[in-house]
Amino acid sequence: MNFLLSSALVLPLLVFAPSAVVAGPRSPGDPAPKIELVGEGTVSSDQDEFGAMPDKNWTTLYFNRSIPAHYHYVIYVSQFENGTWSMPETLPFSGQYRDSDPVLSADGRTLYFVSDRPAEGLEPNRFHAWSADRATTGWMNLHPLRGPVNEKGNTEFVSFAANGNLYFTSDRSGSSFDVYRSRFVNGQYQPAESLGSEVNDGRYTIEAFVAPDESFVLLGSFARDSLGNADLYVAYNENGVWSKPINFGPTINSKARDYSPRISPDGRYLLFSSERGFPTEIHDQPVSYQEFARRMHGVLNGLGNIYRVLLVEALGAADEQRQKSAKAPPH
Repeated sequence: MNFLLSSALVLPLLVFAPSAVVAGPRSPGDPAPKIELVGEGTVSSDQDEFGAMPDKNWTTLYFNRSIPAHYHYVIYVSQFENGTWSMPETLPFSGQYRDSDPVLSADGRTLYFVSDRPAEGLEPNRFHAWSADRATTGWMNLHPLRGPVNEKGNTEFVSFAANGNLYFTSDRSGSSFDVYRSRFVNGQYQPAESLGSEVNDGRYTIEAFVAPDESFVLLGSFARDSLGNADLYVAYNENGVWSKPINFGPTINSKARDYSPRISPDGRYLLFSSERGFPTEIHDQPVSYQEFARRMHGVLNGLGNIYRVLLVEALGAADEQRQKSAKAPPH
């Protein structure tokens, strides 16, 4: 394995193929969006999984496993072989430090993630954005991203528009985790700018995945209007002004934690993680010791699993929630 450390100063430009997805609200009688559990028993297991990012052909899947709560994060990879996802393996550079939230470049050659690993010039004991390149001989060019993204506080998540603009979440404000953008102009990343008070309204946003054309951004947020824990939201770019985040509603979100959204590189799916399952089920009678032990060793034990739903269906559900909000009487 060829594994080199680099101090590259400029991020490579990412180009995403899919254009904006246009979705309207669901009509009465339309079936609820079909949410699929990804890789049951191998990828989604009785351990804590989140942060799934496939390649464009859905043959390779990168994701996280963690030791709850937040003690350690490791990035795994699974291959789709003979109609199923293989048993995951840790990436060769992951496992020593807390490595989290992988995001793949459009060409599948560069993996971006955040980590608390040390490096010269980085504030210690903080999360920063990193990348590594995949080559035929293994992973190489592991380095922290330079520029505004890592200049202050913790960076928890990064994603890129097709024009190279970088979106990330950070606690640099000192009050909450907010969403920022660093524009890519003439080969250089510009100073970070907040997405505005509608998006950064005091909520605690850990993840922000931008659409390739910057028409919307997917959020994983702890907010006042959540259904019980963190929820998935979408905010729209309306002529350069970002809208208030819209909750995807109960057809996508649950009473458990729903988080870590991504758009698959083929533009078809919203991938996310959820802790739905046994702890949030309604129980009409006491649970026996044996049943409790059985369920706690099952896939739906309340730790994170990985799901996908058609993006057009998810955005339709969000638009339905937006229409309901517009019709609701003011408080």
